[in-house]
Amino acid sequence: MRQSVCSAAEHGISRRRVLGTLAGTGAGLGLGALGGLVQPAVGEELKQKERQVVLLWLDGGMSQLESWDPKPNTRFGGPFRSIETLIPGVQISELMPNTAKLMDRLAIVRTMKTEDPNHSSGVPKILRGHPKNRGVVYPYFGSAVAKLMGPTSSGLPPYLWVKPGSGGFISKYAGFLGAKYGALALGDGQPPENMLPPETLSERNALERRDLQKLFNQRYAATHRREWNEANSYVYDVADKLMQHSKLFDESLLPDRDHERYGRHDFGRHTLLARNLVEAGVRFVQVTSYGWDSHGDNFNAHASRVPKVDQAFSALVSDLDDRGMLDNVLVVMMAEFGRTPRINGSVGRDHWPNAWSLAMAGCGIKAGQVVGKTLDDGTDVATEPYDIGHMFHTWYQALGVDSQKTEFMNGTQPLPIAHDEMEPVAELLA
Repeated sequence: MRQSVCSAAEHGISRRRVLGTLAGTGAGLGLGALGGLVQPAVGEELKQKERQVVLLWLDGGMSQLESWDPKPNTRFGGPFRSIETLIPGVQISELMPNTAKLMDRLAIVRTMKTEDPNHSSGVPKILRGHPKNRGVVYPYFGSAVAKLMGPTSSGLPPYLWVKPGSGGFISKYAGFLGAKYGALALGDGQPPENMLPPETLSERNALERRDLQKLFNQRYAATHRREWNEANSYVYDVADKLMQHSKLFDESLLPDRDHERYGRHDFGRHTLLARNLVEAGVRFVQVTSYGWDSHGDNFNAHASRVPKVDQAFSALVSDLDDRGMLDNVLVVMMAEFGRTPRINGSVGRDHWPNAWSLAMAGCGIKAGQVVGKTLDDGTDVATEPYDIGHMFHTWYQALGVDSQKTEFMNGTQPLPIAHDEMEPVAELLA
């Protein structure tokens, strides 16, 4: 998400019910702690709800020609070669050697064809799935997942956004769902300011402060709209839960091997934090990398940036796989569009929504394939084009949410969760 613009059905088991159950069985012990204390149907529902998402967002638009869909030795191909991957006949840019070794765990879509070439309007369209206009502001993907699936059994906030720069609670991403489902942004991967209580605060005083907070919340609720009161209480709840997981943000506790594998650059550090956050039980984590708008000096820019993405992305997918988590974590890497095949006078590539690529792995995805083909010079798609609405349907289905039957409720107004004239891409689903 660019800093200049960034701004259903109810899930079957409520947050309070999940946390209440965990409180009686040893909070934080995970699903195994529930043992035989829940009915099999409830246990299965909890298990399904543990599906998670990591969205790696390359803000500004990474070039598909220098990553997923290289065109070497063509008039627009640029200076980089393509290399073989683990899948015979599938090649990607030489700037991504680590990712090439993981192609059997990935799925690439090369025929994304969207309509908006502008950052300010294109970013929210992509992150909202570009549904038909119904006079309401749709939620970003993270907010939608937070609403549809709720927190995991960890009770941690369902939507965290790891980004360079400042942080804070960003309610507007939730759209009509209400402020409660906004993103908690971790600026530079750091927890919210003043998250930890002072050392002088005793446990008894902490409990008294929580009781006082509840009283203030009740008074606040009496004179404010319900959705704002919910959001206000929610922020305190998730902050309290984060206090119990403060070690997640202490990079010194991680082995040097992890730092070296992911990279000591911002994207590596933030992707490593994302791994730890999903492992701790965060439902949806977005990691943003800025600076991909390469209108000038495109090739040097990508020679510098793409290897960092290759390093962190491959480490993340490998770690999730090694930990047995990849089957339950959907990983998506994309931007608002790609870059033009034509190289401009500043040796750059401009905005190009006509034919671009994205990649995914993990939960519910049929791996080891490339979907779609572009023309030999990359100027358009050669096979069936896909809009972002198709991807939202696909990702919801992969997460176990029926995208064609599930609806959001905006008051009494039912709304589809994805573009109702599009459907999942069947060949992407396992």
